[in-house]
Amino acid sequence: MAPMSAPVGGSRPLLNRRLASFGTTIFAEMSALAARTGSINLGQGFPDTDGPAEIAEAASRAVLSGLGNQYPPGPGVPELRTAITRHQQRFYGLAYDPDTEVLVTAGATEAIAASLLALLEPGDEVIALEPFYDSYAACIAMAGATRVPVTLRPHDGAFALDLDELRAAVTPRTRLLLLNTPHNPTGTVLTADELAAIAELAVERDLLVVTDEVYEHLVFEGSHIPLASLPGMRERTVTISSAGKTFSFTGWKVGWITAPPELVSAVRSAKQFLTYVSSGPFQYAIAEALHLPDSYYADFRSDLAAKRDILANGLAAAGFHVYRPRGTYFITTDITPLGEKDGLAFCRALPERCGVVAIPNQVFYDDRAAGATQVRWAFCKKTEVLEEAAARLRRL
Repeated sequence: MAPMSAPVGGSRPLLNRRLASFGTTIFAEMSALAARTGSINLGQGFPDTDGPAEIAEAASRAVLSGLGNQYPPGPGVPELRTAITRHQQRFYGLAYDPDTEVLVTAGATEAIAASLLALLEPGDEVIALEPFYDSYAACIAMAGATRVPVTLRPHDGAFALDLDELRAAVTPRTRLLLLNTPHNPTGTVLTADELAAIAELAVERDLLVVTDEVYEHLVFEGSHIPLASLPGMRERTVTISSAGKTFSFTGWKVGWITAPPELVSAVRSAKQFLTYVSSGPFQYAIAEALHLPDSYYADFRSDLAAKRDILANGLAAAGFHVYRPRGTYFITTDITPLGEKDGLAFCRALPERCGVVAIPNQVFYDDRAAGATQVRWAFCKKTEVLEEAAARLRRL
């Protein structure tokens, strides 16, 4: 056998330098650790039960009847686009044209990537609320833009946005605000006053806004307010959501954007060269899911709120400082009361210590020190799993 030769390409690293700092995601590392140790995985945010049976049956019917088995239309199947516009009108009073103001994507992750790749150029600055979901940083980097973090800081048992810090972060190079509310990983839900101030700033400085609202139906106290519903914002906002978090079918990867025609056209120009199209039969099923009655959404929210409280109380009993979230799947805790200082080391050791996996928040920060003692836990699991996790954590 001939000896293996060195990789072609000269001395330059094979991986694009814009992505070199990202490596394997923390979710892959921790999920592999959970599988290897047989631990309860409270790291990655996916449910351990499927969504409504009638929606799964709708997907089966679509496959067996030939709906979506071939390439669906580029913007998404008409039934789903219409259902999305009806959803926005039903819950928020927002009117969109299903033919020109909706784009279906391969989950919210692709919607984020396509939006940022379409709207950003090298030299642009993007303000993102820190800690931020890891794909935000990677997509900004792929676009060649610069991310400017504005940090949500612990205050009165929650994480708060400093509006003065946000205003100060805007420069002549700022192109876009990237917002996430309800916020992963902190569970913060931006208030009406905060959103009004953000809208005023965006209008004043003529900024584009991309809002990730995938947890829109998981607000436990108060309510979700889409930024696009505020004065001056509809025409400058790309609103992103998805079916995975609302209907517990995360593997189907059905997401969408709603925005004015010119923004949808721009995002579609990038999206068509990513997945082109995806999830054909599942699009028909999610069109049916979006028509579920109000009782579905209320029961879903109530169930998750009860699970939040089970895990939050268990974490508090185990000695963590708990930031009880107002929304999302996640609870952030501080490990300092346990005598710990490094969340990454703590999470890597936790499976061997008590058979539970969590995510260190520091990976969601540019300034790792700001989140060094924070750890995120997912509570979108069966009640008995959360109770067992709480019992195991008491060993700490």
